[in-house]
Formats: sequence, structure tokens, C-alpha cells
Amino acid sequence: PGRSQFKVVIKALSPKEVTRIYTPRPLDRNDGTFLMRYRMYGSVTKGLKIEILYGDQHVAQSPYILKGPVYHEYCDCPEEDPEVWQDVMSCPSQEPQITEDFISFPTIDLQRMLKEIPAKFSQSRGAIVHYTIVDNHIYRRSLGKYTDFKMFSDEMLLSLARKVRLPDVEFYLNVGDWPVEHRRANDTPGPVPVISWCGSVDSRDIILPTYDVTHSTLETLRGVTNDLLSIQGNTGPCWENKTERALFRGRDSREERLHLVKLSKENPELLDAGITGYFFFREKEKELGKAQLMGFFDFFKYKYQVNVDGTVAAYRFPYLLLGDSLVLKQDSQYYEHFYMRLKPWKHYVPVKRNLEDLIEKIKWAKENDEEARKIAKEGQLMARELLQPHRFYCYYYKVLQKYAERQASKPEIRDGMELVPQPDDRDSVCSCHRKKPLREDL
Repeated sequence: PGRSQFKVVIKALSPKEVTRIYTPRPLDRNDGTFLMRYRMYGSVTKGLKIEILYGDQHVAQSPYILKGPVYHEYCDCPEEDPEVWQDVMSCPSQEPQITEDFISFPTIDLQRMLKEIPAKFSQSRGAIVHYTIVDNHIYRRSLGKYTDFKMFSDEMLLSLARKVRLPDVEFYLNVGDWPVEHRRANDTPGPVPVISWCGSVDSRDIILPTYDVTHSTLETLRGVTNDLLSIQGNTGPCWENKTERALFRGRDSREERLHLVKLSKENPELLDAGITGYFFFREKEKELGKAQLMGFFDFFKYKYQVNVDGTVAAYRFPYLLLGDSLVLKQDSQYYEHFYMRLKPWKHYVPVKRNLEDLIEKIKWAKENDEEARKIAKEGQLMARELLQPHRFYCYYYKVLQKYAERQASKPEIRDGMELVPQPDDRDSVCSCHRKKPLREDL
């Protein structure tokens, strides 16, 4: 425990190749495992050599050889065979949420969507982005004035297209908070397949990993510090030394959060809850007070974390699971792409929607410390598996693949669409050694 004495060296396998690789210290996950991150600023053709040293001795079957070519993040060099790519990425054969989401859409009528979606959804919500991917190039047009978050979907789609050849596909992505398609399969007319970042039990949207977790993954080691990997090396004191209270900090984006603060005032020995910013219920600030902002890593000084919805699902849930505190999760109609894999009382402790049993659940956790610790650990282990970077890429690809298979007509670049260009690669060397079609062939 404590500061790791491991040293990790990552370098080009061939002494003739030189490339810049940023390798910070390993993250100690305080359970005998360490997490190693690195970021490349150049590509190598032969491969990488990864050495793990304790003092000057190789440990853990070091050195590891990652056969080349290995490309840096901004190298536009997609694998032409998606089957090969999925195999290399160890993509799961099935994602239960994707299977469920597509049940309502055995075929996808692009002509109907073209007529209906701009009129039905972009007027009221104004947060729909229309994408077409053809020949691994991404085109889009914004429908409505609340589409700024397209920068996150652009970012992920471009990153995916640099790694694997995408199917030709045309779809509508909702970049707003709420899922939008509420018609049922047997309604007339039936639902249309809008893609969103958050689902709900009364909607038919197809779900992708949220902009938050994908951006956190793409920006690892670049300026975002609260990413899904760094959280794992900053989970606070060991279980026995954590403060035996439940914690909540957040904005006033749902009335139950205000109720949390009242519960906290009545039960300060069990719950520490505070609102850090008022927007929806400004008149309540005087009564409830405003809490200081807390660094996210400091959350894990507390043994129990309360997860309450914001405007939709609270996107902090994956981060809370990756800590080693027990998550008390409010019952919710909203879900993210991975919730289907989680079980109450195995990975988290469920709390009623109106929070009436929250105090009782905190008391239960205090009285059943070993059981609470076990649930916290199971939740953490499951989150580590489901929220690995490669799983997000696999998930995105599988949604696009399934969608493309169901299209009843050929995707087209529509009027008003613009090409979303790949970022300029001047900062890092990129020589593509996979066979790529010539530009003239595209």
C-alpha cells in the first residue's frame, strides 16, 4: 500500500524506431493491483516493449511485447476488417442492452425518418444531430439550436473511424438530456430509432455510452483528471479508515436532492449532503444553504455514496462505482448503457425513489459492515470490467453495425450535411502501414 515502487518503461520494440511516449506512475488500486496508463505521441511499426520493474528486477512476467504496428490516438489508420478488429479488442459477442434496444426495430426506414424526425423532434427539443457515415467519412447536419454537445459525438465517431472501418450508416443522435421517442412498438405509427446517451423505462431510444464517460476516456492523460482510470488510483483511505457517513454533493437539478439536504440536517451523524449550486430551486438556497465544492477524489473519504438522479440518470454513477465506497442508488426510470449488467444488493444498495428508506439503508450498512464492504467490492469489480476504454469502442461499433444491418435503403449524404474532418496530425508522426484504399478510390 502507498506509493508504488514499481517502475514501468514503455518503448519501441525496435532500437531503430524512436517515439515519444508519456508514462506516468502506476496507479495503486490498493488491492494488490496496479493500473498502468500511457499516451503515445508517435507510431511504431515493429511494436512496443513494456517493462515492469521492481527496483531493477523484472516482475509479473515482464517484459511484455505488443506486436506492431501500434498507432497513436490521432493516427488515421483504420483496420479494414471489422471482424479482426473486434477480435483484437476482445469485444463481447453480445451486449444485452443493445439486443433489447433493437427489438422494436427489425427494419429501419430511412425515408420515413427523413420525413418525420426533423419535424417531430428538432422543433420541440432542438437537440438532434443527423449523421451519415459513408466510406468511413463522417457527415452531419444539426437540427435545432441546442446541439453544441455534438462535439462529444463527433469526437468519439472520429476516434472510432481512425481505428476500424465503419459500416455505411445514417442515423439521428439526440444530444439533449432526455430520451425522446416514447411511442411503443404496436403504436401507429410506431417508434423511430433515435440514438441517445440516456434511456428510460417509458422510451424506445437506442442507448450509447454517455458523452461524459466517452470524453473522459478519450481525454485520459490530456487535461481531464477525473477520468475513469485516475479515479481507480484515488479511492481515498482504506475501508476501515473511511468516515462512516453517506455523502452527497451536487446541483439542485432534482427535488429529491433538496430532500437529501433536509435528511442530512436531521441526521448529521449518518448523512452529509449539500447543494453546491442553485439553478432550478433558487428560492431554497436561503433555507438549505450552499455547500462548498469538493474535489471528486475527496468523495471517497466517505464509506457510503448517495447516487440521486439529476435531470436524468446521474452520470457520476460509473465513477462512484469505481471507488471503493458503497453506493446507495436511488430507484430510477433512467438508465445508462451498462445498468442492465448490475444487480441491486450485489453491486449497490437500492434506495426508494422518494428516499424514505435512505436513513434506514445507511444504518443497515453500518450494522452490516462486512456485507456492505462486499457489495462495494462487487460493484467496483463489475465497473472495472464494464467501463474499460475498449468496451466503449466495442459498444459504439456494435450499435452502428446493428443499425446498418437493419437499414432498408442506402445511407446518403443529405442536403445541408458537412464533412466532419479528422483532426490535423501535425503534432505526432503517423505513417500508416495497414493497407488503405487510395483517396481516389473513395
